[in-house]
Amino acid sequence: MKVSSSTLTVWWSPVSTPPYLTLPFGVRRTELQTSRGAFAALEALPGSGVPERGPALLVPGFTGSKEDFISVLQTLARAGRRVVAVDMRGQYQTPGSDDPQDYSCVNLGADVVAMIEALADADPVHVVGHSFGGLVTREAVLALAGGEPPSLVQSYTLMSSGPAGLTGPAAERPKALIEALPLLGMQAIWDLHLVKEAEASGTAPEIIEFLRARSLANHETGLLAMAQELLSCPDRVEQLAKVAAESRLPLLVLYGEDDDVWNPRTQAAMAERLGAAKVVLPGAAHSPAVDAPETTAHTLTDFWNGAERAAQKK
Repeated sequence: MKVSSSTLTVWWSPVSTPPYLTLPFGVRRTELQTSRGAFAALEALPGSGVPERGPALLVPGFTGSKEDFISVLQTLARAGRRVVAVDMRGQYQTPGSDDPQDYSCVNLGADVVAMIEALADADPVHVVGHSFGGLVTREAVLALAGGEPPSLVQSYTLMSSGPAGLTGPAAERPKALIEALPLLGMQAIWDLHLVKEAEASGTAPEIIEFLRARSLANHETGLLAMAQELLSCPDRVEQLAKVAAESRLPLLVLYGEDDDVWNPRTQAAMAERLGAAKVVLPGAAHSPAVDAPETTAHTLTDFWNGAERAAQKK
């Protein structure tokens, strides 16, 4: 079967591209050690080196990585927090496995539960899930429901994510990957198309090299399994709304006005169903941390601070 260049273009387009790779002051590469293994991470600490507020965990989307958050880490940490962005299992610098079941939303969510447990020391964790990471982190929040107080989750943000798997034109992206990857492999896909797409968009050479390294490092079994999850994930908004109401968990739905993966109207409706706060970022598309980093960081900081103030009043 021949895979066309237009097919490859379909699934490449939503990949988050960091604007730079030099780590800001106070940010370092590390590993987050958990009960389910080690996960590659970027960790940001406040200038004093001593966090005074609750920690935050940032989980990327499909084909993404911890570097998708590089533009917001320093600003988020400046408010007095330890902020950790991770590669999920099989993403970029975190090892994967050959078992497709390890990449279900439920099992990746169990990984996130372990990350939350590792980060929750004196304070519960602010959790952010971007895109597919939103579907994964939702499983973690639901899995932690009913645990002994105090809760391990201080607040939960769905960033450019949706109520269920993708439908409509956006669904063609994971479908195209499922078609192309077994036939060509990532090396051929990069050589035949992705590098040309990156060059045509004016991406800097060092960023193109990073995109190449990340594309080839992503575990192919994981990519295929996550693509299937993106198409089949059920709507669990009602369960999340129930859990949040019972535990008084602050929820935020944050997305760009030009998001082309989950329709902004769909995300707005999800926020209403959840009873969540909603922030729409002007001029941003599917990657707010890349498209509008300062606004994204300040929005998250304000939300997190408010969640902590509300917790003190409980």
